Amino acid sequence: MNGSATTPRTAVLVVDLQVGVLPQCVDVEGVLARTNALTSRARTEGVPVVWVQDEQDFARDSDGWRLHPDLVVLPGEARVHKAYRDAFAGTDLQSVLARTGTTHLVLAGAQSDYCVRTLGQSAAAAGYDVTLVADCHTTTGAWLAGVWVGGEQIVAHVNAYFAGLRYPGQRFAAVPHDRVALGVASPV
Repeated sequence: MNGSATTPRTAVLVVDLQVGVLPQCVDVEGVLARTNALTSRARTEGVPVVWVQDEQDFARDSDGWRLHPDLVVLPGEARVHKAYRDAFAGTDLQSVLARTGTTHLVLAGAQSDYCVRTLGQSAAAAGYDVTLVADCHTTTGAWLAGVWVGGEQIVAHVNAYFAGLRYPGQRFAAVPHDRVALGVASPV
C-alpha cells in the first residue's frame, strides 16, 4: 500500500471513544461534539466513517464496550473490533479500507498516547497518508518514568508528533476538525 502513489481516498477512523475508556480523559464533551461534527461532514462529502472498538479491556456488548451515547453512529458504518493498541493487528481493518480504496486516514479517538498514536504510526509505516484531528482525541494524565504528565500535555505532544512525522512520498498533519481536508483532491 502506498497512499501517495494513488488518487487519494479518505476514511475517517474513530478509535475507542467508548464508555469505559473515557472516564478521566480531558475535554471529553468537546472531543465528542467535534467528532460528531467531523463525522457528519465526512458523511456529507461521501467519506466513509469507521468505528474502532477495544475488546481487550471490554467484553463485547458490555456497558464499557459501547461507543459513547453522545456519538452519532449510523447503521451500516464499518466497525472494527481490536484486541491490541494497533487497530491493524489481528483485525480486518486493512480489508475494510481496501474495499473503499482508502489511502488517507483521518484519525480521532482515545487514548491519544496509546491506541490513536499506535494506529497512526502503523498506518504511516504501511504507506497511508495520515491526518490526526488535533482537537478530536483525548487521554488521561499518567505517571511516566516517575513524572506526572497531564492529559492536555499528552494530547499536545501527540499533535506535535504527527505534525512533524515524515516518510518518503507521504503526507502527515495534525489539524483541527474544521480544517481537515476530506475530499479526494487533497489528502491533508
